[in-house]
Amino acid sequence: MTELARPLSGRVALVTGASSGIGEATAVALAEAGASVAIGARRRDRLDGLAARLGEAGAEVVTLDLDVTDEASCRDAVARTRSGLGGLDVLVNNAGVMLLGTIVGADPEDWRRMLDTNVLGLMYMTHAAIEGMVEQGSGDVVNISSVAGRQARKGAGVYNASKWAVNAFSESLRQEVTTTGVRVSLVEPGAVSTELTDHITQSEAKAASVQMYTSMRALHAEDVARAIVYVVTQPPHVAVNEVLVRPTDQER
Repeated sequence: MTELARPLSGRVALVTGASSGIGEATAVALAEAGASVAIGARRRDRLDGLAARLGEAGAEVVTLDLDVTDEASCRDAVARTRSGLGGLDVLVNNAGVMLLGTIVGADPEDWRRMLDTNVLGLMYMTHAAIEGMVEQGSGDVVNISSVAGRQARKGAGVYNASKWAVNAFSESLRQEVTTTGVRVSLVEPGAVSTELTDHITQSEAKAASVQMYTSMRALHAEDVARAIVYVVTQPPHVAVNEVLVRPTDQER
């Protein structure tokens, strides 16, 4: 494969939530584009399988036991990426949960899980990586948000809140570091066929979500991964700060 077809040759990427779905597809896509890849998640067996596949394809890989809700784990993941792969150029903050449900009658533990993972976990990872990127004068932080960060809907209030927080944090960080050569981007998918709906604890919300996803041609994880690769392969003077990707069939 030519260098033109491998635009990320010589670059190092770290992907959180890499054991399935968008994270797994993104790790594969970045490796195919030439990057060395650190893959992090809590499900080590799945990470090991992904690492084996990437290694067989010729990619350099580091596997990270990573819980993004643990600040020390996030710092360790960034340090191990830099020591094991020689740097860090691309951080994809993908780890997240989507525990949809009503606010009335909700289990607040669902709220804590979403805010700890979707918001604080993303912030911890960014905090661990950003100073090194600023010091080197380059880097990409790609935060996976959602159309839910734009459209508030009944039955998704706290998930909406978590993704609106991601959007606000990302724009503030973008303004803070953009003159240093570091790019901050949001990728906001609509409905994607992943495991996220399996984790919903409210039975009515789970049924409604499954019905919505099966009523349309939902995105595949690979569709979102292609958008991420597009963002991080732009020339240094080009910053794609926001990409909203919906299924053609999705109205809002």
